[in-house]
Amino acid sequence: MEDLSRRTLLALSAMGSAAIASGTASAATFGNPDQPPEGAINSTPGALSDPGPQNPALQAQLPAFQNPPPTDVGNMPMMWSSFNIMPKRIQAGGWARQITATEFPAAKEVSGVNMRLGPGGIREMHWHLAGEWALMTNGRCRITVLDKDGHPYVRDVGPGDLWFFPAGYPHSLQGLGPEGCEFLIVFDDAFQSEYNTLLLTDWFAHTPPKVLAQNFGVPEDAFKNIPLQDLWIFQGQEPPPLAVDQAAVASGGEPPEPFTFSLGGTKPVRDNEAGTVRLADSRTFKASKTITAALETLKPGALRRMHWHPNADEWQYWIKGRGRMTVFNTGPRAQTIDFQAGDLGVVPKSQGHYIENTGTEELQFLTIFRAPEYQEVDLADWLSHAPPELVAQHLRIDPAVIARFPTGQVGIQPRG
Repeated sequence: MEDLSRRTLLALSAMGSAAIASGTASAATFGNPDQPPEGAINSTPGALSDPGPQNPALQAQLPAFQNPPPTDVGNMPMMWSSFNIMPKRIQAGGWARQITATEFPAAKEVSGVNMRLGPGGIREMHWHLAGEWALMTNGRCRITVLDKDGHPYVRDVGPGDLWFFPAGYPHSLQGLGPEGCEFLIVFDDAFQSEYNTLLLTDWFAHTPPKVLAQNFGVPEDAFKNIPLQDLWIFQGQEPPPLAVDQAAVASGGEPPEPFTFSLGGTKPVRDNEAGTVRLADSRTFKASKTITAALETLKPGALRRMHWHPNADEWQYWIKGRGRMTVFNTGPRAQTIDFQAGDLGVVPKSQGHYIENTGTEELQFLTIFRAPEYQEVDLADWLSHAPPELVAQHLRIDPAVIARFPTGQVGIQPRG
């Protein structure tokens, strides 16, 4: 027994020496919790080297993938994608690129389109099998839509404005001078494609002339010059002043709920030295009953506090700046991802996450939820509303410190 104990002691001593020699932490520590230890801090220069084929430009876009923090653990689905790597479909009046669940499998609830219409460029009259929500990011656009009761709606929208067209509502979009427009479209169906829509020209071209004549009560000759292929995005003429178009369709009356909303003009639900958050859900933008959105702006060094959403996945569109997000799931699993303008992210429902502004400029991103209203659980808010002694026993923190935790939802913290 004495020999066995001696051998065991020698073996443990040798293991400890090997761990020290390799630079590997011998025990979990604050900020370095896992066994076996994770992260470059626990490795050596030789082990960290990467002599194989590389794409430095791509690696530089996602530094957290090259050197994840030691608190990351386990594997998770790829929750990053980007419009920047998607092909554009370009036509005379503009272009579009899209990301559906086919290209981004982690996005299980919505799909997205980035579209540009030049001055006078027209996205031809059409409708979808899914609801269409949109955020204007640049320029000005004229929208037209007809609701289920025959009420027409014509409006001009600009940066920070939204529109929502329920599934089946026919509509059109046109870029206005002098710069045209650019916008993000979100469909409330993860597989809805911008290239698979019900187009006016398609239906006319695939209907016998006799039926067209009878349907519209005019001679067949009236349709002899219709396009035989769809137009999709084409170059049109600059439309007349808005009041002229509105007067031309006024006989149908106004719809009870506007199809547009000024998100940029709303009062922020959070506004402090760290940034702002603006919300639009069915309580404020009443026409949008399937899509909820938050436009979030973080100052340099600010933190979007640790939180989760209990009612829907979070789909993100990163508009400007540089940010880093960490997502936490059961397992435990934790993954850190870097984002830049044009990127997309996803956080599955109820998974914890936080976002840091890692750049020197403002960070702005849009969060989308396929849900009628915004819901959030803030970690600090939860802990500050639990019995202090209970929290103290979990975290081994003085209750007096817990009493200083911030409260409230949709939290943004300034640089520490």
